[in-house]
Amino acid sequence: MPDPVLSVRDLTVEFKTEDGIVHAVTGVSYDVFPGETLGVVGESGSGKSVSVMTMLGLTPMPPGRLLSGEALYKGRDLLRMPKKELRDIRGGQMAMIFQDPMTSLNPVLTIGEQIAEAIQVHNPGTNDEDARKRVVELLELVGVPSASSRFDQYPHEFSGGMRQRAMIAMAIANDPQVLIADEPTTALDVTIQAQIIEVMRAAQQETHAAIILITHDLGLIAELADRVVVMYAGRVVELGDVHTIFNSPRHPYTVGLMNSLARLDADQEWLRPIPGQPPSLITPPPGCAFHPRCELSQGRALCRTDVPPLRDFGEGGLHRSACHFAEEVAAYQAATTAAVGAAHAS
Repeated sequence: MPDPVLSVRDLTVEFKTEDGIVHAVTGVSYDVFPGETLGVVGESGSGKSVSVMTMLGLTPMPPGRLLSGEALYKGRDLLRMPKKELRDIRGGQMAMIFQDPMTSLNPVLTIGEQIAEAIQVHNPGTNDEDARKRVVELLELVGVPSASSRFDQYPHEFSGGMRQRAMIAMAIANDPQVLIADEPTTALDVTIQAQIIEVMRAAQQETHAAIILITHDLGLIAELADRVVVMYAGRVVELGDVHTIFNSPRHPYTVGLMNSLARLDADQEWLRPIPGQPPSLITPPPGCAFHPRCELSQGRALCRTDVPPLRDFGEGGLHRSACHFAEEVAAYQAATTAAVGAAHAS
């Protein structure tokens, strides 16, 4: 296996608020390998976006505070890198596709000007004519029709799907080695979502970039990801390749996410939600943060008192779970599936 292009180790971030300290990210660790797509999935507030925004220096400090950790890109720690060096990497070797392109694009500059600026900032010798040619090529690559004339249009003249394509074009303009996509299809209708998925695939083939795909959409994860990080309450609770995570999950939270996913390969009239609500990150529950919602825990003392370590489950450390009773999850999943079937039959 090649060396990771990015290694996150023990990342811990908190925010100071009027209500108390928010423990947004706690001890997060994972690797990203060249050319792969790593899906980071979890409910809102699980720490998905904060972890990557902190790596890129986009988390405001204060109110945010980095307590521990490192994010090694080619052996260098992004978290302790001088701001000028981080700016050179950000947008060049590492780029981000944001969730809402309308608030990410400058409304008073044309689409072409903004993408050209991203090119020229990181390639100072590029003249305006060459930058324009490159922008038109990028817009054509991501499927923007009449790319040459679209260069001179403003963001409000683009549809939502076209704006997201433009954001992808800007992100891949400098052939990044790591591309971070934060909920890239959330605001789009289903048809446009499918098109954006194809655009991202084409962009990855063009740049050979590793992609970190942040989403709560398991369908998108199944479509694009090679490996999956499942986060809950600021922690990684399961990590494995996409087939293992979907077919043999070893954490009750992952099972809950799967049960709440609509399926096309089964007769299904209703979904099974995860009971309860995500915990407060100001006063998280002791022990396993998921235990108040966990049907597998059944009030066992270990779940209420000890934070479960992220331990290997299977050979080679390729599948890891932070559950005290990971060995029981397969039987638990079978039981919940049977319960859904019985409820449907009645």
